[in-house]
Amino acid sequence: MTLPGRDEWLFSIKSFAGAMLALYVALRIGLPRPFWSMLTAYVVANPLAGPVRSKALYRVGGTFLGSAATVLLVPSLATAPELLTLALALWVALCLYISLQDRTPRSYAFMLAGYTAALIGFPAVSDPGGIFDIALARVEEITLGIVSATLVHSLVFPRSLGPVLLARLDQAVADSRRWMRDALHGETIEGEARDRRKLAGDMTELRLMSTHLPFDTSHLRWTSETVRALQDRLSALVPLLSGVEDRVRELRKLAPVALDATWTDILERIETWTAKDVRDAGSDAAEMASLRAAIAAAGPSVGKDMSWPDALQINLAARLGRLVEAWGECRRLRWQLEDGVRGRMPSGGFGTTVAPRALHRDRGLALLSAFAAVVAIVACTAFWILTAWPAGSAAPMMAAVFCCFFATQDDPAPGIMTFLTFTIWSIPASALYLLGILPAVHHFETLALVIAPMFLILGTLVAQPATSGKAMAFLFGVAGTLSMQDTGTADLVSFINSMLGQLFGIAAAVLVTRLTRTVSAEWTARRLLQAGWRELASLGRSARAPSVAEM
Repeated sequence: MTLPGRDEWLFSIKSFAGAMLALYVALRIGLPRPFWSMLTAYVVANPLAGPVRSKALYRVGGTFLGSAATVLLVPSLATAPELLTLALALWVALCLYISLQDRTPRSYAFMLAGYTAALIGFPAVSDPGGIFDIALARVEEITLGIVSATLVHSLVFPRSLGPVLLARLDQAVADSRRWMRDALHGETIEGEARDRRKLAGDMTELRLMSTHLPFDTSHLRWTSETVRALQDRLSALVPLLSGVEDRVRELRKLAPVALDATWTDILERIETWTAKDVRDAGSDAAEMASLRAAIAAAGPSVGKDMSWPDALQINLAARLGRLVEAWGECRRLRWQLEDGVRGRMPSGGFGTTVAPRALHRDRGLALLSAFAAVVAIVACTAFWILTAWPAGSAAPMMAAVFCCFFATQDDPAPGIMTFLTFTIWSIPASALYLLGILPAVHHFETLALVIAPMFLILGTLVAQPATSGKAMAFLFGVAGTLSMQDTGTADLVSFINSMLGQLFGIAAAVLVTRLTRTVSAEWTARRLLQAGWRELASLGRSARAPSVAEM
C-alpha cells in the first residue's frame, strides 16, 4: 500500500465536506434520520466528477420508485408477514434483474428501487400506518445526501473523467500498434497473449467509462460519439489483427515462394504507416489509397486450381485491406479528439455517429442473481419472524443490499465476504463513537471535529484501488452505526442487537450467493461462447455483411 497523495486527500476532503453538508442541512430542517444523508453522501462519492453526476439523477429516481413500492406494499400486506416478505423479495429480485440487463448509469435507478424498498419496508412493518411519512423522510434524506455529494464533487476542484478516459484510449491505441507490428511480422511473443486479453478487457472498461462521459466537466464530453466510434474501431481491430497474424505466420512457414518481396514490401509499408503519430492523420488518404491498391495488385487470382498458399494470400489481402481501413478510421477519430479536447470543431466536423450498443447480457446469470436475493431475504425474514428478534429487520435489509451491490461480479461471494470481515473490524470503532463519544457531543461543530480524523483517513484509503473495498466496508460500518443516534437507541443492548442483525444479513448473503450464484470460469466461458455462436448465426441470416464501421 502506498501513502495517499494529493488526489487521495482531495477526494477524502471533498467526500467529508459533502457528507457534513448533507448532515448539517438534515439536522437544520429536522429530518428524523440525518445520518442517513451523511452515509448516502459517501455511498455516491467518486474520485471522478462524471460518474457522480451521471448517477445522481438515476439514484434519486430509483429511491423514489423504491419508496413508492414500499408505500403500496407494506400497508396492504402488513397483516400477512409471509406475503409481505415474498412481495418485497420479488420486488428486489425484479429490480435487480432489470438492472443487470441495462449496463448503463440507468441501471442504478432499478437497483436502488429494489433495495430501497427493503431498507424502508422491513423496519416499517411494526408501524404500517406511518409508512408514507417514513418513506417520504427516507427519500428526503437520501436525496439530500446525493445532491450534497454531487454539488461538492462537481464544483470543488472537480477531477474530470476526460483525461483519464483519453489516457486509457491512448494506451489501447499503443497496445494495438504493438500487436499490429508483431502481427505483420507473424511473431508470437511469450506473454503477449496475456497482454492481448488485457487489451480486450480494456475495451469493455472503456465502454463502461464512456457511459459517464456526457456528464463530465471536460471538453471531451462534447465528443462522446467520437469516443464511442473510436472504441468500436479499436474493438474491430482485435479479430482483424488475430487473423492477419495467423495468416502471415503460416505464409512465412512456406517462404520464400508464398511471401515474396512484394508482400514483404507491403507489410513494411503498413508497419511504417501505422507507426506515424496521430497528428499526421490529415495526410492519410493518399497513403491509404496507395496501400489498398498495392494489396489488391499483390493478391493472386481466384480460381479452381489455386494452391493453398494462394488461398492464404487472398485471405490475407482481404484482411489487410480491412485492417488499413480500420486503422485509418482509428487515426482519423483520434485526430478529431485532439481538437475536441481543446474545444475546437475539426475542419470536417465530428461526422461519425455510432449508436450506443448494449454490452453482453447474460439473462441466465441475472436470473440466478435475482433468485439468490429472494432466497437470502426470505431466509433472513423467516429467522426474524420465528425468533421474534427485536432487531431482526436489519438482517433482510443487509441481505437485499449486498445481494444487489455485488451482483455484477462473476463471483460475488469473495467481495461480500471482504465486506463482512471489515464490518466486523469496524465494530470497536463504531462502539467507541456511538457509546463513548457521541453522548458527550451537543453541537454540530464538535460532531464534525470528532469524526473528522476517522473519516478523512478512511476517505484516502477509499480513493486507492488496492484498499478501496476494505476501507469502504469499514467506513460504512461506522457511518451506518451512527444512525442509531437518530433513533435514541444508542445503548449497549441495542448496539449489539443491531450489529448482530447486520452481520447475520451479510453472512446470509455470502452463504446463499456461494450456494446458488457462484459459477466456475468454465461455465462463464461456455455461456460467452454460446452467445458468440448465436451472434454469428444472426450475422449469417442478415441480408448483407457488416461494414468496418458497424463492427
